[in-house]
Order: sequence, then structure tokens, then C-alpha cells
Amino acid sequence: MKAMKPAAAALLVMTLAALAASAQAFAPDLRKSGSEFMGESTRAMQRDDTQNPAMLWVANGEAAWNAGAKNSCASCHGEAKAGMRGVAARFPAFDKAAGRVITLGQRIEQCRVGKQGLPASKPDADELLALQSYIALQSRGMPVAPPRDARTRASAERGRQLFNQRIGQLNMSCAQCHDANWGRKLAGATIPQGHANAYPIYRLEWQGMGSLQRRLRNCMTGVRAAVPPPDAQDLVDLEAWLALRAEGMTMESPGVRP
Repeated sequence: MKAMKPAAAALLVMTLAALAASAQAFAPDLRKSGSEFMGESTRAMQRDDTQNPAMLWVANGEAAWNAGAKNSCASCHGEAKAGMRGVAARFPAFDKAAGRVITLGQRIEQCRVGKQGLPASKPDADELLALQSYIALQSRGMPVAPPRDARTRASAERGRQLFNQRIGQLNMSCAQCHDANWGRKLAGATIPQGHANAYPIYRLEWQGMGSLQRRLRNCMTGVRAAVPPPDAQDLVDLEAWLALRAEGMTMESPGVRP
């Protein structure tokens, strides 16, 4: 790799400093998980694995993890409780094979298609959400820990810009709701701070599991903006920013939301 020119190195330092400052928009003691904005019955549903409907997907994910004699997930990675501990807390991340920053779902697809010879999943397909949920469960209780390499942080910086960019016919940004107006009401619902520390989630409105990208695309639809296709780079960049923004917060996956 060629050495950076002084100007490029200075720009990178400034960018990383800006990211660090922006991530402190909420002091650690002021950041609140989305679960803190829910009613008690929904919080209880998330806390109790016997009531949490997401655990049905977790069970399917565990079965998929161990399926197949020679090319199962377990045959490469071993027991998920050990091999996947902390993995979900570190995504999105730069992937050498892909040559770009990818999400946990995309990393799972790499293995499913490339290593196991399975057909590609449709966006938010149950088989993919099941594996994501099972893997994410192994990081529950751990802090969100996004990678600190320059390429992942550059993706997060692009995501930060998108988070603050007004879009759609309503001319609104993510920050207007989740930074400036959290705790207030929107159509009768309390606006959370928008921290992505519980995905995939079971959403009562959906009556099913969904990814963070599904939620982001829902918001874009809500402000009447053009919605990018699943796994578009803008969505990955937004996920990278949200991970940095939630750095240090406790993983709650798989969560339950209204």
C-alpha cells in the first residue's frame, strides 16, 4: 500500500476527529435505547425469552447453523456461543473479499452462497433473519463495538452525512427526528433516539422480524423519498454511522419494538 500524502493524511485525521465529535452528540449518560421509549408490556416481552417472539427465529437460526454434515456453519465456526461471541457487535465492517464495507447479513450471505452453495436469499428472507438473529443473540449484553479501521470509518462518515441530509417531499433528515426531537410524539408514538443496538427486531407492526435496513427504508418511505434497493451502499453507510453513534451501548438483539 502506498504511503498517504501529507494532505490526505491530514484530511483523514480531521475526518476521524469529526466522527468522534459527532458520535458524542449524545453524552453516554443521555443516550437511551429504543426499549426505554416502549410501554412496559413491550419491554417485558423483550426481556423474557419465553415471551419474545423473536426467539422463534433464533431457534430456526440455531437449526440452520447446525444443518448439513460437512458444510454447516458449525463445521467451520464451531459452537456459536463461543465462535460468534461479539461478532454482531462489530458490524458493519470492511471485508477484504468483498472489497467494501458490508453488513452482518451480507457476510452471512457470503458464506451461504459461496461456501455452502445455497441460493441467494431475498431481502429480509426468514432464513437470513433467522441466522442473523441467532448470531446477534450471542452478542447480547456486550457493547456495540464498531471497527476503527479507516475504511469502515470512512463509510460511517458518509452515513453521518446521509443521516443529516434532508430528503423526500417532506424535506426531512434522520437527525431532525432522532437528534432534535426525540422524546416527542409523532402520530401518537414517542420518537426514540434511533440507536441500532437491538437488530434484527420483531416489530409488532410487522408481525414479524425485520432488519435495520427494512427500518431505514420504512423511514425513507415515510418522508416520501426515493428508497434505495436493499444492500445499497447508502444503506450500508447509514448502518455504519448508526453503529458508531451507538458505540458502547448494550446489545439487546434480538429486540422487540412496537
